[in-house]
Amino acid sequence: MSILDLAAANILSPMVLSFILGFGASLARSDLSIPEAAAKALSLYLLFAIGFKGGVSVSESGISLALGSALLAGVVLSALVPLIAFALLRIMTRLSIVDAAAVAAHYGSISVVTFVAATSALDGSEIAYEGYMVAVAAAMEAPAILSALWLISKRSPDERTSDGGLMREILLNGSIVLLVGSFVIGWITGTDGLRDIESFVVSPFKGVLCLFLLDMGLVAGRGFQQAKGVLKPGLVGFGLLMPLISAGLGLASGLALGLSTGGLALLVTLSASASYIAVPAAMRVALPQANPSIYLTMSLGITFPFNLTLGIPLYIALAQAVTG
Repeated sequence: MSILDLAAANILSPMVLSFILGFGASLARSDLSIPEAAAKALSLYLLFAIGFKGGVSVSESGISLALGSALLAGVVLSALVPLIAFALLRIMTRLSIVDAAAVAAHYGSISVVTFVAATSALDGSEIAYEGYMVAVAAAMEAPAILSALWLISKRSPDERTSDGGLMREILLNGSIVLLVGSFVIGWITGTDGLRDIESFVVSPFKGVLCLFLLDMGLVAGRGFQQAKGVLKPGLVGFGLLMPLISAGLGLASGLALGLSTGGLALLVTLSASASYIAVPAAMRVALPQANPSIYLTMSLGITFPFNLTLGIPLYIALAQAVTG
């Protein structure tokens, strides 16, 4: 399947069209909304389902050197990307050191929803992937935050970062706890556990993803409207260029690891995604002086829609091209 076919299939999928519906409705100032409690329940379901299924896959294949190598590669990528992003931001924009570091942290960490959308696209194309990539996703959440704090300490020693409770914020962030916890449950219970709750974690998955992406579209549209004055050309350019640079790093790492086509596509997607859940929560504690309208709009309003509509098909096509 060519990249154009993949892009068309992805954009015309119910999941992406649901995001576009929400984004358009928000820009049109419709009163369409999903209650906050319902949106939270949808996100909890998605995290549990993807973590559980990943754990089951690992229980079937067992702990291996490949898993350890992939985890190490993910941690290194998450720590390295913010350094590149920070340098690029200082060239392309006039952001302060603090704001540039905060944005860089988002691009070093990952978007679980983008990861889920990529697994859905791979499943739809019947492309297999390593189940332990869920664990890699969890491992890539935190190192980027620590890299951003290191940048601040080196570049702007006068800026004080609030470290009280930061590690707790990172390690006990709800999305990480649920993703890792459900992964462990799936690993322990294996195929028997999956058989018991298959009708819950498999069949409704794509329908729930549609509703969640509808809400994400509404949120992204509202943020886009509120931050029009913030989105200078340099920031927009960075939001589109940085995922491609990170994707290249993920591609090189995945090839070195010998990942399958699907696993390679997922590592590239993880590398190219930007956090808009875990990192903003940590930034509120670590860098309260950073401007949330900048880093949230960049990750959720620019990079997330790009990855959801065009990025994922591109990353899958790249993985197919280099793995034959």
